[in-house]
Amino acid sequence: MSADEAQFDNVLLAVAEKHRGGVPDFLHTLASFLRRKTDFYTGAKQAEWEKLLLDVFRKESQLAMAAHEEKVKVRQAAQRMKDEKERAEREARQKEMDDNKICDISDEEAAAIIKEEEDKKRQQLLDGAGGDSASVTAANEDISKPIEKVEDETEKDEIGKLKPNAGNGCTLDKYMWTQTLQEVELKIPFNVAFALRARDIVVSIGKKSLKVGLKGQEPIIDGELCGEVKQEESVWVLQDSKTVLITLEKINRMNWWSRLVTTDPEISTRKINPEPSKLSDLDGETRSMVEKMMYDQRQKEMGLPTSEDRKKQDILEKFKQQHPEMDFSKCKFN
Repeated sequence: MSADEAQFDNVLLAVAEKHRGGVPDFLHTLASFLRRKTDFYTGAKQAEWEKLLLDVFRKESQLAMAAHEEKVKVRQAAQRMKDEKERAEREARQKEMDDNKICDISDEEAAAIIKEEEDKKRQQLLDGAGGDSASVTAANEDISKPIEKVEDETEKDEIGKLKPNAGNGCTLDKYMWTQTLQEVELKIPFNVAFALRARDIVVSIGKKSLKVGLKGQEPIIDGELCGEVKQEESVWVLQDSKTVLITLEKINRMNWWSRLVTTDPEISTRKINPEPSKLSDLDGETRSMVEKMMYDQRQKEMGLPTSEDRKKQDILEKFKQQHPEMDFSKCKFN
């Protein structure tokens, strides 16, 4: 597009926005202007002005179609790269699962492991250290604490919510989870005196539900997820015969989760600090969209204009400058 073509964009956009009927009403206004203010229709034969209109619109249509096809090619190329990346990630996860497969052991081996675990627990008790998984978790991962005070008055609603952990998630008594815009990773340590096998564990991942626990016992987690996930892309593995690791692929990759399941305490998503490297993993179009949405969300929370509001204000200001003879003092704009 040349500079000459774009010089009237702001004026035309401001005019077009006044037409509630959309393009048909806008074109009707242009045609009416030519009828009332020019000899467009009477100064030439009908066939001539019809040909002129068709030539202009055909030319612009060809340019529009060419630009559209180019955008489609770029999106398709980006989608292919995204699909290839996801395929590579799936293969990597599958390899990790294969590498961590638990093999069945004999009863004699299980008895030896149980005795070893019990000996360790007795030694821990003698040393004054608790042996339950919550104590171990608390020792290794700080339990998420509630926000007690804020510096900015606009953040007073965040008081009482939990601070996100280092992984932008939450660390609770029985499990901890972290997140990126693309996925949630959950770690659940089990307090048992024997080596777990995959068949001892119940893991049920629904589109918006999760159930995890040991067979025959109350589940550790059984509830509705904060957001929907891709069931076919979500996986779990048993690590070190004691800990279950679950990776949940988000369907909505534009929002941060404020909790894992709806019964969990809420974390402050305003305190989340995403790593720039995570955003750089996204393709250009998706990254721009994510950054715009995050910016708009922060602006709304602070009562400030969004990017769309700023764009409309800029158009209005330019229109005012181009038409100083017009009085806008009594006009109200949404």
